[in-house]
Amino acid sequence: MKMSLFIGVILCLCVISFNCARTNAPAPYGPIPSENQLRWQEMEYYAFIHFSLNTYTDQSWGYGNEDVNLFNPVELDCRQWARICKEAGMKGIILTAKHHCGFCLWPSQYTEYSVKNAPWRNGKGDVVRDMADACKEYGLKLGIYLSPWDRNYADYGKPEYITYFRNQLTELLTNYGPIFEVWFDGANGGSGYYGGANETRTIDRTTYYDWSNTYKLVRSLQPNIVIWNDGGDRADLRWVGTEGGWVGETNWSLLNATGDVPFNMLHYGVENGDSWVPGEVNTSIRPEWFYHPVEDAMVKSVPKLLDTYYNSIGRNGTLLLNFPIMPNGLIHPNDEKAALEFARAVKEAFAVNLVEKTNATATNVRGNANKFAAARALDGNKESYWATDDEVTTASLTIDFGEPVIFNRFLVQEYIRLGQRVKAFSVEAFIDGNWQEIAKATTIGYKRILRFPTVQATQVRLNITDSKSCLLISNIGIYNAPQILNPPVIIRNQAGEIIINPVDAESVVYYTLDGSAPTTNAKLYTGPVQTDGKLEVRAIAYDPARDKSSPESREKFDLPRTAWKIIGIKDEHAGAILDGNPSTAWYHSNDKTMPIDLVIDLGKEQNLCGFRYFPEQTYWGPGIITNYQFYVSANNKHWKLVDEGEFANIKNNPFWQIKNFAPEKARYIKLRALKNTEGNNKTGYAEVDVITN
Repeated sequence: MKMSLFIGVILCLCVISFNCARTNAPAPYGPIPSENQLRWQEMEYYAFIHFSLNTYTDQSWGYGNEDVNLFNPVELDCRQWARICKEAGMKGIILTAKHHCGFCLWPSQYTEYSVKNAPWRNGKGDVVRDMADACKEYGLKLGIYLSPWDRNYADYGKPEYITYFRNQLTELLTNYGPIFEVWFDGANGGSGYYGGANETRTIDRTTYYDWSNTYKLVRSLQPNIVIWNDGGDRADLRWVGTEGGWVGETNWSLLNATGDVPFNMLHYGVENGDSWVPGEVNTSIRPEWFYHPVEDAMVKSVPKLLDTYYNSIGRNGTLLLNFPIMPNGLIHPNDEKAALEFARAVKEAFAVNLVEKTNATATNVRGNANKFAAARALDGNKESYWATDDEVTTASLTIDFGEPVIFNRFLVQEYIRLGQRVKAFSVEAFIDGNWQEIAKATTIGYKRILRFPTVQATQVRLNITDSKSCLLISNIGIYNAPQILNPPVIIRNQAGEIIINPVDAESVVYYTLDGSAPTTNAKLYTGPVQTDGKLEVRAIAYDPARDKSSPESREKFDLPRTAWKIIGIKDEHAGAILDGNPSTAWYHSNDKTMPIDLVIDLGKEQNLCGFRYFPEQTYWGPGIITNYQFYVSANNKHWKLVDEGEFANIKNNPFWQIKNFAPEKARYIKLRALKNTEGNNKTGYAEVDVITN
């Protein structure tokens, strides 16, 4: 009897121990985020501010020889920047304290190329100090962008520059309070002023900066910081391979600690990576990062910004949205309007979580314990979660509304403190007595938001169909977001016809050709409109059933290209260069070697003062021109060079490149490609146009 009792006690203890193990929190799986990374991820949305001497020279990247006396933002008000960011729902601001030109927005003691020698505030100003004070006043976190590349400094490329770089980094991380993120741009080495040398310098960006010791310095000065870097040792955060405003639909917050990272890995992460390196989606509210007056009518629309939101925050990333500051030192009213309307649209979309006061059940609950029940994913507590038993990697959670409910958004979050696990999932709705799949996706991570056509259902079911380990779902949200019409797309083809296409099939288009604002009293678009000469087209899409209009589309066109001809190219597909459609492109054959010329006959003499180049739009596409020369001629024999230089940052920002030059009369133009983004001989063009007086 004693032996039987002893065995019985042991068995009971084993059962109790087993059940306790099943009701304890799951063990972490794979890499997990640091506390700094968690705080950063929960910020979700914050601002970039680009402001420098480039603002006054209308350049994307300065060469380092720009006159310091140009910097005089007489109305500069960092409180305006902070107010707009706060009202837009942002949690912080990253300021470009020094861009590639080397000009410093603070009075650095290590260079004369700074605000201390500018006329602004008689050399007593400090933009970084103003920004820090404004962030503190408005409850925003401050971040710092410090370009590792410096086209002004004479010793760039030598060991002495690293000391200079770290001295400036120390100034910025010591004198302005807590810094939540430091941003080191990946652009390194190339042509520049370099203290008057005016030459090209090449560095090995993986070794030159000695990043491991630079990181140690950063963390010693700011223990709560996160580091973004695209140029060397693995940092806390990663670039996602594009500045277009999106990350991959599959997005693992993981990379490997060593080894090169190809673009596709930046975009999607590494499923079995050994380090937690989440993606930050950086993009601008305009095509370019610095202010250009020509872009005042090119501010992204609310539907475009919403797409960016769903393709960044809604795909397990954060969103870093840039404001280019005007020469007067303020954010442009158009940028402010777009940002605040975007904030309202997001707030309206997620105003009511339909899962509140609903019942939830799951096919498996960890240890069948209340602390891990399905309801934990609906309680609004980010520290609680629905979990399954260790061996269960596929399961379902069902939400019962109790009545028919209309919705079009599904939000789900993992408890990432213990790792990212889910590899695939689907969402079903119980419609008219049947389960119907309405959406499916791959990774979840910190947050995943799915969009789908509006449905009405009494129940919703989340199916985790593949996972690395047991499931930990911390939050689910279901919403009915208001539908917002997309602005129509406007082009002018080579025949001079204006073509306006609505994005939403149920809408009609109203337009004007005289630059006036379009309303439903304007002309109704029924087909291509023949035009001639310069004009500005403005258009809206309108949905009669809902009595709603889209944001406005606005395009300015120079002279029509009806009589234009491409010289010396017999390929009929080369017409894509002049067809007015940015989505079509043409390439020179591979037997061409740099330099490669594109010659166009304009049909008659024109008064030219600039040109425009639009690169091929496939992401990471080859053949994008970076360095160029532009010639004009009256007879296709004697040519005059009127402009040369670089299309700065065009690989990451493949938008219209606009270059101006002194007025010239000419019938022929020649765009000469000297170098492309890939370092090979492929040269491509989506569109080429001229600017006339």
